[in-house]
Amino acid sequence: MSVSLSFPFPTCLLVVDEIKLIFCITMAVMQRIKKPTTRKGKKVLQSKEPKPTEGPKQCIFLQGRNPSERTKQLLKDIYDLKKPDGAYLRRKNDFVPFEDATLIEKMCYKKEASLFGVGSHNKKRPHNIILGRTFDYGILDMIELGAENFKAMSEFQNMKVLAGLKPCLLFNGPAWELNNELKRLKSLLTDFFHREKVESIRLQGLEHTISFTATDGGNIYMRSYRILLKKSGQRTPRIELEEIGPSIDFKLRRTKLAADDLYKESCRVPREAKTLTKKNISRDAFGSKLGRIHMGKQDINRLQTRKMKGLKKTPEERKQMLMKKKQAKKMAHQAQPMEV
Repeated sequence: MSVSLSFPFPTCLLVVDEIKLIFCITMAVMQRIKKPTTRKGKKVLQSKEPKPTEGPKQCIFLQGRNPSERTKQLLKDIYDLKKPDGAYLRRKNDFVPFEDATLIEKMCYKKEASLFGVGSHNKKRPHNIILGRTFDYGILDMIELGAENFKAMSEFQNMKVLAGLKPCLLFNGPAWELNNELKRLKSLLTDFFHREKVESIRLQGLEHTISFTATDGGNIYMRSYRILLKKSGQRTPRIELEEIGPSIDFKLRRTKLAADDLYKESCRVPREAKTLTKKNISRDAFGSKLGRIHMGKQDINRLQTRKMKGLKKTPEERKQMLMKKKQAKKMAHQAQPMEV
């Protein structure tokens, strides 16, 4: 015996009900987005918006799966070089950035940071350090380095530099320009230690330098020095370098680089930040600013001069001007041809 099933309403009503359900869910989500009602809330949202001129980039340092003592101390030393534009988080997180980076994106959004460093340790990749950056709160670049040799800052018994000092970065070796991965790593390290943009540099302000030496085998040697200015008997002082740590020998392991179009979009300079050249403006040998102005033909007699008693016209001069205007109009009227 066969049984036939029939629906009491047509199929088109199902589609209409589904559309109504989706519309209700969308409206509920839209109603959840509330505008700031206080001045403080508005300032917080405005601080997270993109700006034409950004300040120093913030960085967060996380501990990954089973970090070793070497990776902990290494992240702590890099954080000391980055201070005060950074945050060191001591809590352990069981995640692998190359497999799932949602935790990094969440923490970068929470801390308003665009740079991050993660330390982990396992048998396959011992003393592992991952450095990376984000764009629009999404992962842009990630580079994995292995710390083969490490000497902490505390092992150097000498005077250190002040926190927040802008270092001088040195990149030694032709491999930085020949290898695409090292070229992106150079850009990443520059972002890590870059601070405020300055127009001029004082010689006594150069106190710290960080040197990065790359080899063809993928080894990167990081050294940190304190610059000493000694007397030389001349106007230019004699410069000596004193190593203050940390001293790290990195080995390049894995990379996760952004696509060319995304990287180009992240490097785009906004129109407000571009310096436009002004035309017809120059400076002479003495530094005076000179400008060229283009003006149309002017009638000197119609120029408004300063109203002084000595410059005012007498009644007789006004009568003579009126007589001249009347005569000029009469001559122009007589010069016109007669219409027949």
